[in-house]
Amino acid sequence: MNNAANLFVDVLGLHGSDYQLGLKQGREMETGDAFYLQKEMTQHVNGEEASEMLEKCAPNLLQELKGLASGCNMPLQTILKMFSGYDVAFPEMGCTAFAQTAFYIRNYDFSPELYDARLVFSNSENAYASVGFSQQTIGRLDGMNEKGLIIGLHLVNETYREKGFLGTTIVRMVLDQCSTLQEAITLIRHLPHGYCFNYSLMDKDGNKVKLEASLNGLAIHEQKQLICTNHFEANTLIGKNREMIDGSVERQHYLRRLSEKNLSQKEAYQYFNDENGSLFFTNYKDYFGTLHTVIYSPIDLEIIIGIGGNCQPYRLSFDGWLKGKVSLPKKLSGYIKI
Repeated sequence: MNNAANLFVDVLGLHGSDYQLGLKQGREMETGDAFYLQKEMTQHVNGEEASEMLEKCAPNLLQELKGLASGCNMPLQTILKMFSGYDVAFPEMGCTAFAQTAFYIRNYDFSPELYDARLVFSNSENAYASVGFSQQTIGRLDGMNEKGLIIGLHLVNETYREKGFLGTTIVRMVLDQCSTLQEAITLIRHLPHGYCFNYSLMDKDGNKVKLEASLNGLAIHEQKQLICTNHFEANTLIGKNREMIDGSVERQHYLRRLSEKNLSQKEAYQYFNDENGSLFFTNYKDYFGTLHTVIYSPIDLEIIIGIGGNCQPYRLSFDGWLKGKVSLPKKLSGYIKI
């Protein structure tokens, strides 16, 4: 029988230079089991090569990592290996996203053992301000920036791997550097990809794109109602799919049926966060358990969040935080069945 466990997510508000953002996070960094597991997973990474690639593609993130190293008093090469998101080995995960005219919603499915459990509001001097769930500290699983651009990642296949950036780092780069869908597509097209990922994107005007990105190819699907799970559909890329994609296809078909209902934000949240529903999973030991449900609203820059399942949603104003009108809670909480 499943046992309920508390799940807590820290909420951070960061202002300042890229180095200062890293410094603050480094000073607050905890070195528990997940930290040492991450360190073990990234021992093979070439820190100097990661530094060179960040300097080329996202120099602001390199500065953030330098601040992180100073803040936690660790060698920069160790920090680059662990948190650059370059040439990193990563286990299987799943995610489901859906968007209609005025909102984007998604579930993130993974294991609490490797979950950062951090919602980060970031206002850097050298990048667009953004809010999103972090992974490997500087990376993002999903997020929205001040321009109303939203992006989430969906791992397609972890067995195809080359030297390149993890999807979490790519999501962060898009949030930092891009104000439109076209800018995001152009950036993603020119970045080196370490794995096969789908990216679900939406802008402030309600334009939506599912972007299929492999190690050596890209496919773009413009959609009236965005539906994105964990498999490729382009004929040129379907050979990169996992051997078994039944679950991803089933979720896709379920979302297509939902798209006929013209759901409100509240209704969509209930479908996604219902522990007994078709979009919520509890396979945490197999890296496929739902950890958070999030709605991003690009028009008013608001986010609605559920931690774990059947959670009374939190509602936070990114716009209000940027304008200094609202303060952030220190933690969000919920329950998962493990």
